[in-house]
Amino acid sequence: MAWTFFLWISGCLLALAWFSRVLDAALGAPKIADISRPEWDRKPAKNPRVSIIVPARNEENDIEPTLTNLLSLDYDNYEIIAVNDRSTDRTGDIMERVARAASSVPQKLSVIHVPDLPPAWLGKTHAMWMAGNQATGDWLLFTDADVIFKPDSLRRAIAYAETVNADHVVMFPEIIMKTPGERMMIAFFQTLFVFGHRPWKVADPSTDDHMGVGAFNMVRRAVYEAVGGYKRLRLEVLDDMKLGKLVKNAGYAQRNVFGDDLISLYWARGTLGMVRNLSKNFFAILSFQWPRTIATAVTLAFLNLGPYIGIWLSQGLARIPFAVALFSLFLIYVGMWWKSPIRPYYFLLHPISSTVFIYILLQSTILTLSRGGVVWRGTKYPLKELRKGMV
Repeated sequence: MAWTFFLWISGCLLALAWFSRVLDAALGAPKIADISRPEWDRKPAKNPRVSIIVPARNEENDIEPTLTNLLSLDYDNYEIIAVNDRSTDRTGDIMERVARAASSVPQKLSVIHVPDLPPAWLGKTHAMWMAGNQATGDWLLFTDADVIFKPDSLRRAIAYAETVNADHVVMFPEIIMKTPGERMMIAFFQTLFVFGHRPWKVADPSTDDHMGVGAFNMVRRAVYEAVGGYKRLRLEVLDDMKLGKLVKNAGYAQRNVFGDDLISLYWARGTLGMVRNLSKNFFAILSFQWPRTIATAVTLAFLNLGPYIGIWLSQGLARIPFAVALFSLFLIYVGMWWKSPIRPYYFLLHPISSTVFIYILLQSTILTLSRGGVVWRGTKYPLKELRKGMV
């Protein structure tokens, strides 16, 4: 009797959690603008200057196509500032070569070389802070060294930003996926993202929901300076999301948009690539607090594995709430198919990807605590400093 009651309560909690989220997403996600649509293929009413900032450390394989694509944008008032952050490979040389080849084009490409990292800074945040100080644009666009831009991406983004009078625009990139393992892991990551961040609520000033994406974080220069810029984020591992938090908390107008393939990147190579990418920052999401890690791992297991396990352990009518939870979760996968090449049948692999993510969370916590800090791109950042520097 007690076991049956436990299953009923668990099933109802899971059904409520997943059904409420899928209903919220179904009503809210269509409100997010898609600037790849024909109505945004226009020239902005104004012509503000944009500074595109590209930090890079040991990115010799990706930096040339990224800068070349940026130099081919069809917007006519922008500059590119590439920052070579203490690279030990050919990244800096490639940047200089691309800059020399582009010296005759109207869009200026300048290169900053960072030989040493000052105390109490992360390499990436320091690189973006330095570039921000040198930038001349009315808008600052922070991006990564492996992002590919289509020619009309910036023009459409500025047209949208000026039309809706936004202060911070985040564009979701197209994630390139080549293997089933990559699709499985990205599918879970997007499901977790939808469940935890509610991107359709970002534009609502009455909510705390905020957004930031490293591939495309575009903020008005005046707003960036008003919230303290990257100097406020100098020890933030999750600098992209925390920039969004600063902007939203300060009361400025934040928007996130879909863009189809206006920008794209190959984020993780295989399942192990996802493990490597997230192991450095998952503990940071939990503010480097190990009790939150345990609570989060248990919650993730209950939410994501519970519907699959519960429907087999229960009998008769007790299966209904677990079926509702599973169907709601399936609908989220159907919704992802609307904006990505992930087929709904990857829903069947959700227990596997959930287990891998719980492993990533635990591994990130154990590695960070055992090392006494985060090792990122060959530099160790002490845990004590990271905790003090969190926004």
